Amino acid sequence: MFHRWFHPLLCLILFIIGLCLRLANLTGKSPWTDEFSTLVFSLGNSFLPVPLDQAIAPDILLQPLQPQPGANIFDVWAHLSSETNHPPLYFVLAHWWMQLFPTQNSLVSLWGARSLAAIFGAASVPAIYALGWLTFRSRLVGHLAAAMMAVSPFAIFLAQEARHYTLAILWVIASLACLVVVTRHIQNRSQLPIWIALSWVGINALGIATHYFFVLTLCAEALVLVALAWHQTQNGTKFSPLFFLPWRRIYAVAAGTFVAGAVWLPMFLQNSYGSKLTDWIQQPREGFAWLSPIFQAFAAWITMLYLLPVEAPQLAIVIFSGLVMLVFLIWAAPILVRGFKMQLQQPENRLMTQVLSGFVVGAIALFFIFTYFLGIDLTRGARYNFVYFPAAIVLLGASLAVCWQSSQESTGEIGRWGINGKKAVILIWLMGFFSAVTVVSNLGYQKYYRPDLFLQLIQKTSQVPVLIATTQITHVQIGEMMGIARELKIQNYPSSSPLFLLAHQDQDPQTSTTTLENTLKTLPQPFDLWLVNFHAPIAEEVKKCVLETQSLPAVNGYEYRIYHCNQN
Repeated sequence: MFHRWFHPLLCLILFIIGLCLRLANLTGKSPWTDEFSTLVFSLGNSFLPVPLDQAIAPDILLQPLQPQPGANIFDVWAHLSSETNHPPLYFVLAHWWMQLFPTQNSLVSLWGARSLAAIFGAASVPAIYALGWLTFRSRLVGHLAAAMMAVSPFAIFLAQEARHYTLAILWVIASLACLVVVTRHIQNRSQLPIWIALSWVGINALGIATHYFFVLTLCAEALVLVALAWHQTQNGTKFSPLFFLPWRRIYAVAAGTFVAGAVWLPMFLQNSYGSKLTDWIQQPREGFAWLSPIFQAFAAWITMLYLLPVEAPQLAIVIFSGLVMLVFLIWAAPILVRGFKMQLQQPENRLMTQVLSGFVVGAIALFFIFTYFLGIDLTRGARYNFVYFPAAIVLLGASLAVCWQSSQESTGEIGRWGINGKKAVILIWLMGFFSAVTVVSNLGYQKYYRPDLFLQLIQKTSQVPVLIATTQITHVQIGEMMGIARELKIQNYPSSSPLFLLAHQDQDPQTSTTTLENTLKTLPQPFDLWLVNFHAPIAEEVKKCVLETQSLPAVNGYEYRIYHCNQN
């Protein structure tokens, strides 16, 4: 029916759309603390040389963002293993990649760092096509899954950050492809080819070496395999010799994957569990806060499909966007549920639909087990949903395929709105496209930190020298200040640059107070003191200054108070 080049050409077009969206306005949003970690460690640098407990100039604070000619991947590994809680694969790749780009004002190229994640993100478009086709033996499912991956606001959000999640998504897709192949061998009770088994172990090993939470993907896959084994035993094949034929190599894959993951266990236990870097997902919960993980998870699921400008500065746009999203959900949900149910009713697609949906449900169940029983709220980080996101997109593609092939008369939920199946799919895709533009424009999945706005506020408010003081616990707080210092550097701040004070805080908050007290005594007045994310008692020396009482706008990521210190 179609020319032989139709399917490759369509896949290429979707890839180009996905790539263009991911590269659009790539440096228009300031980097945040996690991205600074990627930049510093991928360069083979460290946060440790940054001076603490003393007023420092922006250039000193930004030194870890300057490429060093002698740095290599061994430096990347050395600093990464001692200062943070991530495996090294992505950081090593980023180290090589960022060397291809010139510096900007002597600092590492942000475009260069983010473009690697964007390219991996765009690569997930043809990859998800392949997974959709492999799973359902349908090019239509593959193309629709690729189309939704290309414009998914969640996927765009991950791809426009200098982080490792888009590479991890590629490993999830590859691992799921192996699971699909293995499922067919279990169904046919046939021997699993050795190259599939070895490939699966290798993919899983690379996934764990990219992000430790890839283990959640493996656990969800294990739950699916357990369910398949239980189903076979219930069908009376428990004692059949054919029952064990595919399982021997599956056990070998499990053993190989366990060994590949176990090599990272000492580093994980040393740097992750109980680390100050992960305190933000281990907060105590009281009252209605027990319900927040449910709403956080639901919000993340919705944004896999669409997201309008709910973070726009104009309240009218926010309200209108919310109403449109609600109406769209009411209209689209029955269509997608109907498509899912019809795939379950088709004998040739039932098993694979059950496998992927079981995988997604199993992963979500693990998220809530960690959240409610282990006190680790994984729903607080929407990005962690990468562990099952590709499976959700393939299921979405399968559901839309049913809609695409349905006539207006045979599709009740669609027909009631006067829209046939193909128009409904196009409308859903267009909603995804506008959602992608929303993320690119920073009106949805807005950056957690806005140092650009904070610098504008300083310029408007302070007419004298400025000291920006914060309490420092980990390199996260250094990254918060780096964001401001980088804006100063990039924008060529006209007046005398602010000084920064990173008042180290361990167990006793009073240590930060004492540091601030001693520093203020050494600075010539007049100056403005900006306490930014400063979590310690106010020093007596600060009380000699005049607190700014004017109502000033809030800035994402920066909670501040201003004191005017003038010589009497």
